[in-house]
Amino acid sequence: MRQFLSGIALAAALGLGPLALPVSAQNAFSPLVYINDQAVTRYELDQRLRFMQLLQAPDATPAGAETELVNDRLKMSAARQMGITPSDEDIQAGLDEFAGRANMSSAEFTAALGRAGVERQAYRDFVTAGVVWREVIRRRIVPGVSISDAEVDRALTREIETPIISRVLLSEIVIPAPEGQEGAAQARAQQILASSSDEAGFAAAARRYSASGTASRGGRLEWVVLDNLPPALRQIVTSLRPGQMTQPLNVPGAVVLLMLRDTQGQLRPGAREQVLDYAVLRVADAADAAQIAARVDTCNDLQARGAGATQRQTASQGAIPGLVAAQLAALDANETATVNTGVGVDIIMLCSRQPALLAQDQVATTALPPDGVEAGVAGANPTALPDRAAVRDQLFNQKINIMADAYLAELRADAVIRRP
Repeated sequence: MRQFLSGIALAAALGLGPLALPVSAQNAFSPLVYINDQAVTRYELDQRLRFMQLLQAPDATPAGAETELVNDRLKMSAARQMGITPSDEDIQAGLDEFAGRANMSSAEFTAALGRAGVERQAYRDFVTAGVVWREVIRRRIVPGVSISDAEVDRALTREIETPIISRVLLSEIVIPAPEGQEGAAQARAQQILASSSDEAGFAAAARRYSASGTASRGGRLEWVVLDNLPPALRQIVTSLRPGQMTQPLNVPGAVVLLMLRDTQGQLRPGAREQVLDYAVLRVADAADAAQIAARVDTCNDLQARGAGATQRQTASQGAIPGLVAAQLAALDANETATVNTGVGVDIIMLCSRQPALLAQDQVATTALPPDGVEAGVAGANPTALPDRAAVRDQLFNQKINIMADAYLAELRADAVIRRP
């Protein structure tokens, strides 16, 4: 439940009336599952499922809600073992922060939940688990996470080498969700998501379940200009790889699944230009060249063997002499080639190569305080590279999330989870 729709969509969803998810009074508070010595009741499952459906969470199904509740018990248990007890102020701050995503105060948000059949305690329990888990991660995982400059460089290189998407080819499944049948439509979408692993499976599901006019052709749409999509949907689509599907998307009266079939785009200007770091050592003959090349593993080794005669430089591809550039083109980092110049033999070693745009990005910029102009210029240039600090933060958060998920999986594997 990390990602939710925009505040506007969430606020609209909270305007719905109570959802039709009855739990009989007779067994409402009977245990559904035990996690070590703690129980999750059927009533809690009902409340969490209502809550998840209002948030339009990806896995808003009974199984998904149960998984969330089991995870919350594990998170709370881990916090207790570390001596973490949230204060009322911490919880209230969490309630305020979450409600702010719907542009509401926590009181307004709680009232809206109540009108939809979700009690305040269910909301508070959800937020409390998130608050303590954040602190568990801060203490246990964050101190051991760091992002190197090399990792940032690799991420930026991938960004440079990835075409900027301009058009997308999508397939759609539109599942009707009349009032009172939203849960069934969501469950159907989850079933399709779980069982359709390729385009053929998606097309078969579209022909069977979709209410769209594209159903007869397997849900296939024509090419769509990316900028013509709403910004929120654009972000979802561009996060997919061809062959991947979105999570179920809730729209008025329907639940929608999209599959990305293909993309079209182009590289940034200058993306193919490279900057090469290389070294050249001239020796007497081919025998000497072969002997030295066999004994060096890096450019530093070649420099040491050359005793000051090795020439090392960094230059753009276009500025490197043609004969040398032709040899470098076929080399990976720390590989060598030889060229007979007529007056000796040159040992050429590639030290590293990187996109020219990345090299430009590493040039120091002004230290003047930001005045808002930079943001405006960057926003106007769709080919601008992301800021290095933003990429570092993104990688940091990704690494923390991966490690947090692994820790939660470890807690789950070690727990005794049973049914009555």
